[in-house]
Amino acid sequence: MTNNNLTMIDLFAGAGGLSEGLSEAGFHSLFASEIMPVYAATYQKNHPSARVLTADIRSIDANQIREELGIERGELDLLAGGPPCQGFSINAPVRSVLDQRNHLFKEYLRFVDAFAPRAILIENVPGLVSFEHGATLHAILNALAELGYGADVRILGAAYYGVPQMRWRTIILGLRGKNLPSLAFPEPLYHAPVKPNFTTTFDGQLLVKLPSPEASAKFTTVQEAIGDLPPLKCGERGAEVKEYICEPMCDYQKRARIGSCGIYNHEAPRLSKENQERLKYIKPGGNWTDIPDELLPKGMKRARKSDHTKRYGRVTPDGLASTILTKCDPHWGAYFHYNQDRSFTVREAARLQSFPDHFIFTGTQGQQFAQVGNAVPPLLAEAVGLALKSILEEGS
Repeated sequence: MTNNNLTMIDLFAGAGGLSEGLSEAGFHSLFASEIMPVYAATYQKNHPSARVLTADIRSIDANQIREELGIERGELDLLAGGPPCQGFSINAPVRSVLDQRNHLFKEYLRFVDAFAPRAILIENVPGLVSFEHGATLHAILNALAELGYGADVRILGAAYYGVPQMRWRTIILGLRGKNLPSLAFPEPLYHAPVKPNFTTTFDGQLLVKLPSPEASAKFTTVQEAIGDLPPLKCGERGAEVKEYICEPMCDYQKRARIGSCGIYNHEAPRLSKENQERLKYIKPGGNWTDIPDELLPKGMKRARKSDHTKRYGRVTPDGLASTILTKCDPHWGAYFHYNQDRSFTVREAARLQSFPDHFIFTGTQGQQFAQVGNAVPPLLAEAVGLALKSILEEGS
């Protein structure tokens, strides 16, 4: 556990995945803002010393918050946040500047102005880079420059930092009063079988950080992530807190169990009879094309076999999980367990996102899945935090 001697606040905080990773890197969260009450409750449960405000950020007086926290302008080490990104997402049906969520960046910048932190961190989806042909990203970087911040952007693959899934995030970092050194973005630790499916350049610069030849080839597999969790049948709930079935079998499992007093949020979702029947035909690494035509949903019967390759997918134990979404719905991705005839539990999804087991999610099962899917993987956030911490400590 790292000494948390640097201060931070987290805006658009969600359940707290970004804060969890930054905390592991040595940042102490003083304040978090989140509009969804159940997300805020999860954040507060897992970050009890932070002040968590459940409110629309547009209604929050940033200077009043700073005064209530007893912080002088310029004292805060890091202002972190992930303004809602659905408007920018390459998966969104319509990407438009008219989407009101896109303008919440201005609220983040208002807090930058009020706090004048030493460093800023903004995370978003890869689609931010190509949105409006880069105009939005230019506007963000220009606005930060006007506030006195030298900022830059990279797209980081979570699997390169030990997260066992195919997930990418756009990370913007900035330093007050100085240019951002290239070392501010963490070097990838592992090679992993992932390929970008989005725009990877901005103003002629390659944004994706790729592993060097010296990086380890051993990425974290699905089985390493979840193989020590108790088996469940489809729809089985069991005890609220479950025991581990074995000693940790790898470093990833050892890390996940630090500070844990048992397994929470590990209850198997119910599947429809149709999906239970379909699942019988799907082998590890397989997908909807393994299902007999008569059992397919109507829309899928007309699809080409080369399309929708993740739908109704069963993960392979020695591979990566597909991106964990806000619903681990088999219709949308490879969310069937590799050797149990069911879909992932919330805890399995959280493990695949690199949340530690002591991190407990509140709300209904559906709300818990949404919190996990919307989160920044803590291991990725920790890697960014450690790189940023070394620069801040050098400059102090």
